[in-house]
Amino acid sequence: MRPYTALTIAGSDSGGGAGIQADIKTMEEWQVYGMSVLTSLTAQNTMGVREVHHVPVPFLTAQLKSIEEDLPVDAIKTGMISSKEAARTVGEWIGARRKPYVCDPVMVTASGHPLMEEETREALSEYLFPHADVVTPNIPEAETLLGMSIKTEADMEEAAGLFVEKLGSRGALIKGGHLEGEAVDVLYDGEIMRTYREARIKTDNTHGTGCTYASAIAANLARGRTLPAAVEKSKHFITEAIRHSFDLGSGSGPTNHWAGRIGEIK
Repeated sequence: MRPYTALTIAGSDSGGGAGIQADIKTMEEWQVYGMSVLTSLTAQNTMGVREVHHVPVPFLTAQLKSIEEDLPVDAIKTGMISSKEAARTVGEWIGARRKPYVCDPVMVTASGHPLMEEETREALSEYLFPHADVVTPNIPEAETLLGMSIKTEADMEEAAGLFVEKLGSRGALIKGGHLEGEAVDVLYDGEIMRTYREARIKTDNTHGTGCTYASAIAANLARGRTLPAAVEKSKHFITEAIRHSFDLGSGSGPTNHWAGRIGEIK
């Protein structure tokens, strides 16, 4: 019996806390075999991004072809996609596969470094969102993509609806990490609006939370779970990863991908 599999199409993080490094660590925790297609290389650490090199689109295409000709894909997750041409290439490939797909519209790092060209924002809704079972923006990303202000839970619900009705995704998860109070996320699957709540963990060590959360959802979808169930399990997973995050480096430390196994390894 083969393992469950998931493919991440995203940028790398030399510091190991975000990007494909975080994605594959997360998939492993859900006993899902992770594969990767690199879109960009970053020279970064917990203090920020020093330099970015975007993979040429022909090589991006070569990576996708190398996966499809040999390996099964049960679910797909995308992260950092920097150009319109890359978005088109990836979107066309995903559209032909019809696999569960989680789109994390990564735009800016936690330290404020832009990871996406301006024209790519429109390309997301044109080439990627229509294929996505769920788009997972945080509040600043949702505000940018929708051109609205999000200050309340009601605003989050409105934003989730607009991603489906206006931008074309099948579902949207608006992450409320930038608001005060409980850590509340809102999921709209095109039919039902659901709310997920966890205690807010007070820490500066949140590097890679978005990548980790989206990858956990993709891994759960790969295992055959419904989207609401995948989000529920992943919400708890990322909360524990933040709760047991690491004081590594001099900036925003990474989350703990093996938080669920603390005490198991001696």
